[in-house]
Amino acid sequence: MCSSERIAMLLAAYCSVIFTSLSCSTAFVIPPQTSSLMALAEKTRSASAVAVAAHGSVPFHQRHRCNSIFPLCASSSTTGSDTDDSSSDTKKKKPKKSSSTSTSSQPSTVKYLFENYNKPIVLIGLSSSPSNNELQRLAISLSGALLAGGGAKKVQDTLEGLQRSQGAIFLGDDDDDDNTSRNSSSQPSSDGSSSTTVTGISLSTIGLDDEGPFVFDAELIRDLIREKILSLTTGVLVIDFNHAAFDISKEYEVDLIRALGMVAKELYEDEKLLSVYVNVQPDGDGMMSDDAKERKRMIEEEVLIPFSDYELCIKNEGIVEISQKTVEDGSSWKDMEWELQRIIARALLPSPVVGDTGSTVPNNNADLTMGKNTFFLSLSFPKVEDASPYVEQMCQDVDSMEYRVDLLSAAKDYLSMKNSDEKNADSYSRDDPRFDILYQQQRLRALCRPHAQRAPALPFAGSGIIDDALPIVYTVRTAHQAGTWPDDDDGIRHMFQLLKLGLRSAVEVLDVESAWDASLTDKLLRKAKQRYTSLILGSHHVVGTQVSMEEAIQLFRQCRMNNRAHGAKVVLSINSNDNDEDQLAYKASMAASKLDEPEIPNIGLVLGEDGSYSRILNPRFTPVTHECLPSKAAPGQLTAAEIMAARVITGMVPTERYAILGHNIAYSVSPQMQGSAFAAVKLPHSYSRADVETVEEFIEGPIWNDEHFGGCSVTIPHKQNIIPHVDVLTDAAKEIGSVNTVIVKKDKFGTRVLIGDNTDWRGIYNPLQRRLGDDDNNTGRKGKGATATKYALILGGGGTARAAAYAASKLGLERIYFNRTPDKAMDLANEFGGIVATSLDNTSSESDNDSNWLGEILSKNKGVVEVVISTLPASAEFQLPEWMLLSGISSRPLPIVFDVNYKPYNTALLLQASEKGCDVIRGSEMLWEQGVGQFELWTGRTAPYGVMKRVVLENCLPKEEEKK
Repeated sequence: MCSSERIAMLLAAYCSVIFTSLSCSTAFVIPPQTSSLMALAEKTRSASAVAVAAHGSVPFHQRHRCNSIFPLCASSSTTGSDTDDSSSDTKKKKPKKSSSTSTSSQPSTVKYLFENYNKPIVLIGLSSSPSNNELQRLAISLSGALLAGGGAKKVQDTLEGLQRSQGAIFLGDDDDDDNTSRNSSSQPSSDGSSSTTVTGISLSTIGLDDEGPFVFDAELIRDLIREKILSLTTGVLVIDFNHAAFDISKEYEVDLIRALGMVAKELYEDEKLLSVYVNVQPDGDGMMSDDAKERKRMIEEEVLIPFSDYELCIKNEGIVEISQKTVEDGSSWKDMEWELQRIIARALLPSPVVGDTGSTVPNNNADLTMGKNTFFLSLSFPKVEDASPYVEQMCQDVDSMEYRVDLLSAAKDYLSMKNSDEKNADSYSRDDPRFDILYQQQRLRALCRPHAQRAPALPFAGSGIIDDALPIVYTVRTAHQAGTWPDDDDGIRHMFQLLKLGLRSAVEVLDVESAWDASLTDKLLRKAKQRYTSLILGSHHVVGTQVSMEEAIQLFRQCRMNNRAHGAKVVLSINSNDNDEDQLAYKASMAASKLDEPEIPNIGLVLGEDGSYSRILNPRFTPVTHECLPSKAAPGQLTAAEIMAARVITGMVPTERYAILGHNIAYSVSPQMQGSAFAAVKLPHSYSRADVETVEEFIEGPIWNDEHFGGCSVTIPHKQNIIPHVDVLTDAAKEIGSVNTVIVKKDKFGTRVLIGDNTDWRGIYNPLQRRLGDDDNNTGRKGKGATATKYALILGGGGTARAAAYAASKLGLERIYFNRTPDKAMDLANEFGGIVATSLDNTSSESDNDSNWLGEILSKNKGVVEVVISTLPASAEFQLPEWMLLSGISSRPLPIVFDVNYKPYNTALLLQASEKGCDVIRGSEMLWEQGVGQFELWTGRTAPYGVMKRVVLENCLPKEEEKK
């Protein structure tokens, strides 16, 4: 074997793959790898429309610079990598007064690369040592999390089967016995112990052959990657530059790094794989040597940063001896596993669309994240750990944390390092400030997690939901904009580098100042649109200068960044002697919101102590402080509690009445669920039961006719009968033919408008979408039957069955209906499309001429039942025929079984399906999912997902399960 072939085989073998097959839940591991408040509240809040203004932009010209050790990024101009620094001579310009002032040019269409992503995920980096093996351990953990919705029993069965087969699936050169070894891969588990995973082929040595040093063959590597890796299903691929196999002489290390770099480049640029740089930098006893730091820096600049999208920072958490203990700063290995899952979950979200609302896109839109009566807390500590004593109290009142990078001591070190004229050994012996900025943000998340009761839902693969990730607003505020970051040419260039760091850390909201160079802004926003799901908040602060209403409106339009920002924030300065000017920002924000389409959240504030009232007026995403903190991030900031109290006192936030409308609803969990949600976000609303036999009783009663009636949930038997009493029906309510949610709005004349909506379908759609994916061909779940026609079998014929049919159509599933009253099933088929099954048997008898038996339908249409949705009452004790739950025959996967009943927790159908190894979804999940949808429609803000889920489970779980 020639040297080029050998290194190609080596690299293909080394790129450890932990593949997940979501259809059969199989993991393949291929080793190795107050009084003042009252005064504010009494001020008038009347506001009339007018406008916004540019002030003091300091743009500069872009200059490209690239000093490359290896020719890896020479042709990478399109990657927009963080090492592709841009610098220029700064030219001061007068501020322009147009909607395009100092913003990026009109954007061309940029598509999000990871929409409906179903390729391998790449973890790339350097483990601290072969024994600690952080990258491989993270890959195993992530793979297990991706499989969580598939059933542990099937995973274990498959692993055992692979071990018995002695490495049925492997990559590598198994003809060369001197350089390969067959063995069971023993990897450290999450608790630090060692556990055998899957047998495979691992390359044990690397070095010189008879022909001399290895020669890199890019074509051969490319072919092997495509043949051995990309042809397989979604999984986790590891490229670890510190693996034991690469312990070669320093003479050949540069060639090896170049070779691995080309692999990383191929995966990132050509194959468009989602890549995470696992940045391992231990300190203390495990501190890296200066040589190791220099080697890491070289690889980082040439490969790890340019050819990765996201970044996870690890200190001592991965050291096996302490990985399950709390290290000095309070972090643990579990925090690292959670953070990686959060990053992947963010990456796999739909790309945010400017102007999308919570009623159209429930996840990742500014309309809810920056919604009504939401707050973010501005941290002013030089180190995140300094905030640790206050975090629990802070999290009770806010929806997001603002990570003020410019106030961090690490940011000052970063700037000092960047401005240094030369790099010497001393720069490698000290902490890396870039690493520290990212790591401290992770620590902030970890500190907030136990107390993040307002955190929204973050969908993860399978059945997973991350409900303890409090959103972070990532801000680098310049001195010109009321911050501390230098705004000379070098400072702005470095600011844009730090903003890229924010994207790489998967922040929820990225604050981008709108005053700077258009080309740099354009480059950042293009990168954000193409490879990230962060919301962009365009901002501008006017410091020490007053502007007119028209100028203020123009500033809001500038912060839209030509419709590329998802929200706009303008902060003004006013004359303290003018009592009316503290409403200027609010009036301008309201006026500007009506001038451009689509409408986006506008945040209008006034600087300083004179601006306190503006923070009460501003209805969305208001920056606040907390009474427990020793200092404020900005003068004039109030606490969220003070602002909400003032809004309630003035009637800006009225006390609204909500209810659930139905009959025989004493069992309903909705009052506890919605009441707890209102309390969690400090809204003064009430929620009660309206148990009436007829809708008319409710329509004529006190709740419906109360001027503070905010809306209601509607359940059996009133979902159809309420329709004549609403003014407007949403598309979902029209198509489903029933209403489970009434929302109260005001038109421009102040007249009450009643809107009928249906969130039942969301309660069905959301859990299934997480397990199946939502592309047109429903390719989210892989494995057997992936090319077959996929059906949802819908049992029942009532209103919930209609919602199920609507949800199934949104998921791209064909529909089969079965009901004991065939006419009702036929009605569903006629309205929503699909086929009626007259029997659930596999085949009909010879004497039976009926071809509409389920088995016959599937055989005729070459189909599989992907999902079973039962809307039958639990008292029916329905179970599926045995033939539907036999896996491994006729290339048929086991179906996901969804029972909409939430009491009892375990129905006869769910017990049967669980025993057979099916992934099951309970009605309790549907209950809180549709309830979350109702809450967001009523309040115009994100729902406290974890709170609502917990209340439902507390009321639905059997006692023995609740104890667990």
